[in-house]
Amino acid sequence: MEKAVLDTCDEACTGTGAVKEGLELPMTDDLAVGVADIFKALGDPTRVKIIFLLLKQELCVHDLSTLLSMGQSAVSHQLRYLRDVHIVKRRKVGKTVFYSLDDDHIEQIFVQTLGHLQHM
Repeated sequence: MEKAVLDTCDEACTGTGAVKEGLELPMTDDLAVGVADIFKALGDPTRVKIIFLLLKQELCVHDLSTLLSMGQSAVSHQLRYLRDVHIVKRRKVGKTVFYSLDDDHIEQIFVQTLGHLQHM
């Protein structure tokens, strides 16, 4: 049986000095929530597959539901979630709605994550 290792400082630890040097947490609560929301959105395998498909090209709900073997309602639900956190955007042509990634930042995050996994 392995012994649990606690992530705590030794009683004699006086820190790194960073606090004395004026290190601050420049992240507001709102910004922390926003970052957490992005990672939460990326925490669902279906949404990850949608993002992967949208890396390549703009697609409509019909295309996505066919590629994912899911109903259009379920895909629409996931797209709404991704749209709410500004990961995807939509473009309407007549009655057809096309989805694409909201900006290059999302692509960069996704590609970096894939690279990290392939490096492991």
